[in-house]
Amino acid sequence: MHQDNSSNSLFAFEKLESNVRSYSRSFPVVFRKAAGAILEDENGFEFIDFLSGAGVLNYGHNDPDFLNDAMKYLKSNGIIHGLDMATTAKREFMECFDATILEPRGLTHKFQFPGPTGANAVEAALKLARKVTGRHSIISFTNGFHGVSLGALAATGSRYYRDAAGLPASGAVFMPYDGYLGADNDTSEYLDKVLADASSGVDIPAAIILETVQGEGGIKPASKDWLQSTERLCRKNGILLIVDDIQAGCGRTGNFFSFEFADLSPDIIVLSKSLSGCGLPLSLLLLKPELDVWRPGEHNGTFRGNNLAFVTGTAALRKYWTNEKLSEGVAETGNIMSDRLRQVAQSGRDQGLLVRGRGMMLGLDCNTGKLAERIVRKAFEDGLVVERCGAEDQVIKLLPPLTIDGQTLQRGLDILDSSVRASA
Repeated sequence: MHQDNSSNSLFAFEKLESNVRSYSRSFPVVFRKAAGAILEDENGFEFIDFLSGAGVLNYGHNDPDFLNDAMKYLKSNGIIHGLDMATTAKREFMECFDATILEPRGLTHKFQFPGPTGANAVEAALKLARKVTGRHSIISFTNGFHGVSLGALAATGSRYYRDAAGLPASGAVFMPYDGYLGADNDTSEYLDKVLADASSGVDIPAAIILETVQGEGGIKPASKDWLQSTERLCRKNGILLIVDDIQAGCGRTGNFFSFEFADLSPDIIVLSKSLSGCGLPLSLLLLKPELDVWRPGEHNGTFRGNNLAFVTGTAALRKYWTNEKLSEGVAETGNIMSDRLRQVAQSGRDQGLLVRGRGMMLGLDCNTGKLAERIVRKAFEDGLVVERCGAEDQVIKLLPPLTIDGQTLQRGLDILDSSVRASA
């Protein structure tokens, strides 16, 4: 069991840092280094990381190949900041991404580099959709999460985040996500009816934005049929389809894009989090060529494209996406995790625990936030970092590195298992 021997280790954070901090409250130690799926605190205690930077570290902490390329680039006086100027690092990233990811999938999307965060990319996507269509509203879905800047927040369902805005979060209309009204109700049929009815009160939107697996909303995967039906609605009504693949993309569900299993062709794809490979900030908008109606500089930002992140992102593409090994490994490991989680759920069957997700993006629904909190706290005491999500923080979200070795994975699952037993 973890014991923090330094009572003052967090004093500086409590004294100097804003109350807005959150993860340091859930995991009250000072971390100093990490490698692979292991985090280490200042006292030398090791934690297994099932958080992965909230989905940023799909390839684990400090991949040595990524760091080696980054160090070489730094030592060569490579461009670190270049606004949106043409650089060697940007060209290599785009050419590699195009050859490795887009061309094999028959995609011809153009690249737009907005600010470095996922929310920056969502803002650009919504703004572009409105510019292209001349319409103002966006359709989002219950339990969706797209960021906390004002435009992205308007498409985010959580009252907790919306209440903090200080202004009404306007510009989006919420529709029920797949399964929201129960397994027997196809909510895409409701959406179809609303859009077809000129008196429904719902205007034809500029775009529909969705996650194929809702992350912060509680690890809720949409079915292939529902996704395809939603895409057909977009085509029928001249609505742009935006897939927010910030957390579910970059291999988290198996394929590079989370929508591949449903054979979707999104008009705009939003990427960030694991795009740089090692935690450096980088986001990307992929847009169909006919949508590229921007005038030069019309959407800008000081940090449009992190050149060091281009270097590590290219290294990640070359190491993991030139063949199918990683995708196959995610499918295999995801099955192992799902099977074990179902066993864990059985140990807490009196609480009605449920398992859901796709690939290595899995959730254990504990029904109540209090139970989930007890489990997560006990797991942390025993050396496992894992977070909660869902409307009431009632879902334990498991996002281990896609590259985690089998032994470490099992140790982490053992800790979770024992924590459920102890808490339930």
